[in-house]
Order: sequence, then C-alpha cells, then structure tokens
Amino acid sequence: MTDAIMNGLPPHIAQVLCGHRSLDATMGYKAIYPAETIEAHRAFIARRRASRPSEEYRTPTEEEWDAFLAHFEKRKVSIGSCGRAFSSPCVHEHACVRCSLLRPDPAQRGRLEEIRNNLVARIAEAEREGWLGEVEGLQVSLAGAENKLAQMDRRASGGTVIDLGMPRIAAAQPTQAEGTASLAQSLDDQQ
Repeated sequence: MTDAIMNGLPPHIAQVLCGHRSLDATMGYKAIYPAETIEAHRAFIARRRASRPSEEYRTPTEEEWDAFLAHFEKRKVSIGSCGRAFSSPCVHEHACVRCSLLRPDPAQRGRLEEIRNNLVARIAEAEREGWLGEVEGLQVSLAGAENKLAQMDRRASGGTVIDLGMPRIAAAQPTQAEGTASLAQSLDDQQ
C-alpha cells in the first residue's frame, strides 16, 4: 500500500481498500522521505512568494543593509541587550528595567543593584514629600529591577530542576458489569 500511496493513490481511497476506520491508520503507510520533505518545502516557498509583492524579495540597498546591521548595535544597552524586533520602537522609552525584552548581562549586576537601591531611596523621598504620582511609577521600575535581579539569579543557578515525582498507578476499578456481578455474588454468598 505504501508504494500505491507514494505513486499517487489518494489516501482516502487507500483507506477504503485497506478497510481502515480512520484515515490516520492509512497515513501510517505514507512514509515521509527527506527528498519529498525538501520538495514540499520548496513548493510552499514558491506559493508564498507568488502571493507576496515581488519588491519584498529584492536585494536590499546598502543603506537598508547598514540600518539592519546597526540595529544589532543599538540592542546593546547599559545593563544587557534588548530583544526588540528589528525596526520596532521601544514602548518603555528606554526604561529598560521595566521591559520584559531586556536580557540583563550578569557582569552588570552591581549596576543593577545600584539602580534598585536608588529607586528605593527615591520612593522613600517621594513618599516623604507626598509625591504620590511619582511613587507609583517608581514602584513599577523597582519591581522591574528586582525582577531582572531574580532573572540573573535563575540564569546563574543553571536552571531549576522540578521533581514531578513518580506516577502512581491506581488499582483498576471494576467496570459497571463487573461491579454488578460481584454485588450479586456477594448477596448470594450472604444468603
């Protein structure tokens, strides 16, 4: 059946010929060979390109290529690297400790601790002076800084192993028919 399917026999017809209830069982006869996978991928790319404007597939200009390469230099920020996508703006206006896309550099831990300590002092000052609007914004930055420090700690520990334990297999419960039969038998035994 594999040869028939590989030579063009539709799988749903092969399903009927084999007497399979499920098409999934029949598809087991359809082996995927590397050459077939490559050809399917090339066909997908050709269909995708045909549906897109051709100017998207042109060679970039020198200026465009330089801008693309410069993007990766701009991703290097003072306490790590930014994971923002190419040509996307920073929604946090470069307040990186608030941003989930910042990957902190472990070598900058001391600087990040200074930032955290400074934020604690500024929150205390704002509370003392009654600048409640500023307190809220500073607390968001403080939570971000503490999160980045925790992220550094998790990375330094090499990951966390979680023990899921050994599964326990419960004793098989009697089926309805077995339960009824054993109930009838136990009633007979009592009489």
